[in-house]
Amino acid sequence: MKTLFQIVLWIICVGLGYLIYRSVTGPIEFKKIKEERFSKVISNLKDIRDSQEAYRTVNGKFANDFKSLITFVDTGKYTITQQRDSSYMEFDKVYGIDLLREVTIIDTLGFVSVKDSLFKGDDRYKSMMNVPYAQGGETFDMKAEIVDKGGYKAPVFEAKVKKDIILYDQPKDLMARENAQISVEEVNGPEIRVGSLTDVSTNGNWPPIYDKKGDQ
Repeated sequence: MKTLFQIVLWIICVGLGYLIYRSVTGPIEFKKIKEERFSKVISNLKDIRDSQEAYRTVNGKFANDFKSLITFVDTGKYTITQQRDSSYMEFDKVYGIDLLREVTIIDTLGFVSVKDSLFKGDDRYKSMMNVPYAQGGETFDMKAEIVDKGGYKAPVFEAKVKKDIILYDQPKDLMARENAQISVEEVNGPEIRVGSLTDVSTNGNWPPIYDKKGDQ
């Protein structure tokens, strides 16, 4: 009985030691995995934003689906223009004399491929709709609308994904804490997103640290 009691006691000690170890290392490992996965997801969202901004520049609105957006990147072109001021003399019938008229002339210099301008020969834009690390083949949820802002019709878009999809294999208690994040150093809320359907903004909800990582 004494020996059995000692064995049980050792098992309990080992179990408690492991729980203590996991309570310390678990959040550290979670943070490492989270930041690695979020960086890749945010990289895709930046590509989506860049493509959408190019689409708006050419079409005056945002694309409502990825098929249209990818086709645009594949075939779209920017118009390169040059603006210059000019003037000329014109006879004014009211005053009966020649008056100087000033005008702004916009010259078309040429065209440049959207694909080459944004991605420089890389074809990653063809898969930018896919959520990195997603196990079910999920894609980003993307919508585009026109909103009224003080009488001005403004095009807006939003692309997003739930953190649960990206961190599908992580402990539920740590995920619950992550989804409730409210901090300037974290991605707040249960989603990672770029753009907004209510505000005229193409910003993402991630902290600056993820932009710095992308620049390195």
